[in-house]
Amino acid sequence: MGVTWESSGYKSLHDYVCSKIGDSKEQFYLFFDEIQDVEGWEKTVNSLRVKFNADIYITGSNSKMLSSELSTHLTGRYVEFVVQPFSFAEFKQLDDKYTFDEYLQHGGMPFLHSINFEPQESKKYLKDVFNSILLKDVVKRNKIRDVDLLERIVNYVLSNVGKQFSATSISNFFKQEKRIVAPETILNYLKACEEAFLFNRLTYQDVIGKKVLKVNEKYYVVDHGFREAVSGSNIKNQEIVLENVVCLELIRRGYEVKVGRSGDGYKEIDFVCESDGEKLYVQVCYIAT
Repeated sequence: MGVTWESSGYKSLHDYVCSKIGDSKEQFYLFFDEIQDVEGWEKTVNSLRVKFNADIYITGSNSKMLSSELSTHLTGRYVEFVVQPFSFAEFKQLDDKYTFDEYLQHGGMPFLHSINFEPQESKKYLKDVFNSILLKDVVKRNKIRDVDLLERIVNYVLSNVGKQFSATSISNFFKQEKRIVAPETILNYLKACEEAFLFNRLTYQDVIGKKVLKVNEKYYVVDHGFREAVSGSNIKNQEIVLENVVCLELIRRGYEVKVGRSGDGYKEIDFVCESDGEKLYVQVCYIAT
């Protein structure tokens, strides 16, 4: 049974679960979605963990709010992992009729299977999800007043996926449109989007000196289908989409991913990846035929 507890608080949530379980000693599995919307949720989770024979699963769509409370209140008592959109291989396991061209256009959100990958319905669904993330997980939780500015910044990032830029360069772009926006404001908005799992931010690394470079960064959208829903340009820019797909796959496989630079001319390596002592260098190329 799905019940909304955002306004009721952790005590009501705790009492409700206890009333359903009663004195049973059986094994239970408890699932709480968007748990961070309940103020004091960690008190309920800690109590239920001790009180019952239960495995507890909690989900949230904001990395900062959830992770900070996990580390503070549930230290040593939890395992955290990020659920990514489907890769193309995972989609093929679910439904073999989903083509790679369709994946490049609409991405890996699992619900696409439920609407049979119908192009117009897929685009509408992706746009609805994108707007929900933007309004609920970014605007509402960060109390952003200038929604128009946020949307313009997000559109700029979507148009420049995989390209090097900085908050200052975005600020200069807005100046050309006769709008003054401080780089600090842009950084805060980008950070809010990153915490809402909308973008992945990659820093630069000197592959010779092994230092993280204080230069412009790159952003990749967490599901390239969102780019299609907002701008409708995935098929026209397949080289950008392919780079985004590779970035997500490397993250999905557990690599810590950075952008590499080497040599006096600052030659760039698309992705420098590390995991358990393994290092991988990846260059993404696209040739139109």
